[in-house]
Amino acid sequence: QMWEEAIALGKELAEQYENEMFDYEQLSELLRKQAQFYENIVKVIRPKPDYFAVGYYGQGFPTFIRNKVFIYRGKEYERREDFEARLLTQFPNAEKMKTTSPPGDDIKNSSGQYIQCFTVKPKLDLPSKFHKPVSEQIVSFYRVNEVQRFEYSRPVRKGEKNPDNEFANMWIERTIYVTAYKLPGILRWFEVKSVFMVEISPLENAIETMQLTNDKINNMVQQHLNDPNLPINPLSMLLNGIVDPAVMGGFTNYEKAFFTEKYMHEHPEDHDKIEKLKDLIAWQIPFLAEGIRIHGEKVTDALRPFHERMEACFRQLKDKVEKQYGVRAVLSSLDDRRGSRPRSMVRSFTMPSSSRPLSVASVSSISSDSTPSRPGSDGFVLEPLLPKKMHSRSQDKLDKDDLDKEKKEKKKEKRNSKHQEIFDKDFKSTDISLQQSEAVILSETVTLL
Repeated sequence: QMWEEAIALGKELAEQYENEMFDYEQLSELLRKQAQFYENIVKVIRPKPDYFAVGYYGQGFPTFIRNKVFIYRGKEYERREDFEARLLTQFPNAEKMKTTSPPGDDIKNSSGQYIQCFTVKPKLDLPSKFHKPVSEQIVSFYRVNEVQRFEYSRPVRKGEKNPDNEFANMWIERTIYVTAYKLPGILRWFEVKSVFMVEISPLENAIETMQLTNDKINNMVQQHLNDPNLPINPLSMLLNGIVDPAVMGGFTNYEKAFFTEKYMHEHPEDHDKIEKLKDLIAWQIPFLAEGIRIHGEKVTDALRPFHERMEACFRQLKDKVEKQYGVRAVLSSLDDRRGSRPRSMVRSFTMPSSSRPLSVASVSSISSDSTPSRPGSDGFVLEPLLPKKMHSRSQDKLDKDDLDKEKKEKKKEKRNSKHQEIFDKDFKSTDISLQQSEAVILSETVTLL
């Protein structure tokens, strides 16, 4: 189902059919297939395979894999347990390691075979042509394809443990793996060529988690807008887990950990990050509202009480967020009014040119005397402003000028018509005299003959 690759190869083949072989019959058939590929990209939901980091440690392995790490692309819907079982059938004498930390020299230099396997997350690397609002169905391909960087995150606690809030000292130790080539390629696995580690602070982790949650809501909303026949259960679980504080606790944990006077006093350098987190919390409300609206349209009678409870929780959440962090609203785009496929808003939160999303606008920031510098450049169109009414005197002056101009044009046309009549009269008299002279010359010629 890698239709993007098929389209690229089809374009090369179409060039040969059109300009080298002039085989228009084959060209027409190829273009029909390409059209079907494009339709599949925007309509068919493709499975996303998992990626696994596999380390082969010990002197018992062949030299080409000994003490090396590889990234494998799993099969469709293949779980890590199934992949490990398939891997261990190739090395029945190997022992599976239970930790994800790099092993010591004692294991690397041992005579046995030790296999370390864990799931890694591919790092999205969009081509430059997609650095604009693009349909999520198009972007989703590059989340698990043409990837070369993978990451594994491990929570680490620093400082004193806070029993009331575990997010306050929850650091993330993130390991980045870079493969020799992009996956998938000729093989389903490539060797890791470089590894480095970064630490994510608790506040940065909260911002990242909030961003991913917003993206997940928006992506699922886009999927249901594209395909109304999708099952409602995943949407129900996602929305309920966010709006019902009894399920996950919501962002209240972030408020207790980072929005206190104590934290702001101890970490003044985090002021901008705190504001960003507040902004992401505020932006979550319009996405939840759209998801609950779709859920209400598709919910069955059996799940109606569940939906009503979810709506009640959302109303309380909305009132609280809008009161504390302001109101946000997603404006309808011109494409939505025309009934075309909705745009993805994933990129709107990662544009570097502004701290605010480009595809959405704050209700409080829109006024009647301001217009966007580039309307519609980000895929969303602000409502056009009505032209200002001109002063009555200026309008009278313009009307008078138009009337004078019209009179001058009529006089000019009248003069031109008179000149044309005089010219036609002179031309006719000249033409008659020329005809008479020609007749005289002709008669003299006949007489001489």
